Amino acid sequence: MLPIRNITFFLVFIVGGIILQIFLSKRESKWPGLVLPIISFIFSLIFILNIAGLESIIQVIALSIITLLLTNIPTVILLAIYFSCREKIRRTSEINKMNIQDL
Repeated sequence: MLPIRNITFFLVFIVGGIILQIFLSKRESKWPGLVLPIISFIFSLIFILNIAGLESIIQVIALSIITLLLTNIPTVILLAIYFSCREKIRRTSEINKMNIQDL
């Protein structure tokens, strides 16, 4: 069983990453919010490059697809956070534009 210290460190790391993604996604420029998803995607490509050659090409392709899907789960989560934050910013900006036009 994992010690409590390891579990706590893991949870702090995950929560810290999510908070950092939210902070970067709410910036005025759209690029800072894409940094963590791009890094996560690059790590998933590195995982695929580390797959050892098996006996058949079908096994290599199947393992590559499974690895790509599993290692991109964090990328999808980070992109979901990014798009939800950007949607809130876009909606707020449209409301502000409508309020200015009403004046």
